[in-house]
Amino acid sequence: MPAATFLALGDSYTIGEGVAEDGRWPVQLVARLRAAHIEVQAPRIIATTGWTTDELSAAMDATDLAPRYGLVTLLIGVNNQYRGRSQGEYREQLLALLERAIALAGDARRVVVVSIPDWGVTPFAEGRDRAAIAHEIDAFNAIARDEAHRAFARWVDVTGMSREHAGEVVDDGLHPSAREYARWADAILPEARTALRELSIAR
Repeated sequence: MPAATFLALGDSYTIGEGVAEDGRWPVQLVARLRAAHIEVQAPRIIATTGWTTDELSAAMDATDLAPRYGLVTLLIGVNNQYRGRSQGEYREQLLALLERAIALAGDARRVVVVSIPDWGVTPFAEGRDRAAIAHEIDAFNAIARDEAHRAFARWVDVTGMSREHAGEVVDDGLHPSAREYARWADAILPEARTALRELSIAR
């Protein structure tokens, strides 16, 4: 059986702003899957620092995508919150992205939605209202979790880890280090592994 394909959709957290390519969590996730004897191709990453939900959607429109992917991950929304965009808009646009992700995977169980980390705990947020940021991040994550569950997609929460390891950032004082991304990959691994094995993608 050929190796499974993997599409990772997101923003700076998915492209790994400030870390080497092998430090990105999608790349680290593939390494863990391969170590578990699950054959997966290198991730196709559609993500750019600063993207909001609508900007990710526009990028997908402009990209040649080849379903069906063995695994699709979606982590988006921090820039919606950062720019003060509404939660209602986020729900609408996230749902559209989730529907596209499911169509690209061919099965909702192949889609893993990952929570938004809390940038308010990082050195970058010094002088800002950290409690307000946390409250808004939690609200956006509640929407993402709700829509993932409604769609029967998989959900992984990395927000708690981002708060626990607030100092694990790169030189910009904002984005996670490769070491922190390793924790995310560990958290995502069980859902990704189950998705691929249950759906007979593994060799």
